Amino acid sequence: MAHEHTSGGKSQARQSKGRDYNAELHLELEDVYTSQKRELVINGKKIRLTIPAGVENGQIIKINGLGEEGINGESKGDLYLIFAIENHTKFKLENHNLYSTVALDLYTAVLGGTITVDTFDGKVKLKIIPGTQNDTKVKLKEKGFPVYKKEGVFGDLFITYQVIIPTHLDKKEKEL
Repeated sequence: MAHEHTSGGKSQARQSKGRDYNAELHLELEDVYTSQKRELVINGKKIRLTIPAGVENGQIIKINGLGEEGINGESKGDLYLIFAIENHTKFKLENHNLYSTVALDLYTAVLGGTITVDTFDGKVKLKIIPGTQNDTKVKLKEKGFPVYKKEGVFGDLFITYQVIIPTHLDKKEKEL
């Protein structure tokens, strides 16, 4: 549009466009693990919205035309929806990767075995190799968090083993 570049700063058309609205949406980390439909009420209007999986804390999504009515038939303002995502899970989230710590008893660490660990969407069995050290990290590919707007793409899950040393050992255990 040519009249955008008039001298004197903003043109008339820009001023009579409706004002933009800002809204904050509070969600739990579990809520954004999968895409989901939500109904929001913004300024008395019901809005049906699909929240894509993997939306991040502080992320802003612009929804055109959901702001204030324009003056003299000018276009409406827009809605800027700010996501506030709280993490009350036992997983730490960083760049689509999840991090968690798993307790491992001494015998399993020394002798090896199988343990069941939690991932964000269920449990998996993991093989422990004999002689696993404290603070050993394992990576579970694509068991992390979904990547925003990339269908079927996930980060990884990193598990750190915390080997639990028993405080009271009997004679037989000491020999082990």
